[in-house]
Amino acid sequence: MPLKLGDQIPDFSLSDQLGVSRTNKQAKGRPLVLFFYPKDDTPGCTAENCGFRDKYDLFKLFGAEVWGVSGDDEASHRSFADKNKLPFPLLCDTENSLRRAFGVPKVLGLLDGRVTYIIDSKGVIRHIFNDLLNGPAHVNEALRVLGEIRN
Repeated sequence: MPLKLGDQIPDFSLSDQLGVSRTNKQAKGRPLVLFFYPKDDTPGCTAENCGFRDKYDLFKLFGAEVWGVSGDDEASHRSFADKNKLPFPLLCDTENSLRRAFGVPKVLGLLDGRVTYIIDSKGVIRHIFNDLLNGPAHVNEALRVLGEIRN
């Protein structure tokens, strides 16, 4: 069953592109932008990740953590992050356990979905944005919602 607005996010622990373990508990006390994307090095996913990179300073002004998630492994994430100079962690969800825990849908039953969750400092989902085709819109939507949460 997919998570919805107002739900507490589940406990999780995944490694990032540097082999560092990331848990939901590390984000407590700060907002978390957790964005699920289909695959490293694809045009839409590159545009989305670079959009988060280009506005990363604004996310930091809101005190927010930004974490990307896909089913790619550590080596793929490391290469993708290095090539695109991404300043945030990319979580390796190789077993799709986090994707399943959040209930991120597949598109047409085949493609991993592109969904961004805005999670408040208490670990509660405040906004869900689902748009497979417009990766950069996820960045603007996340900033808009963080502004609302702050005010």
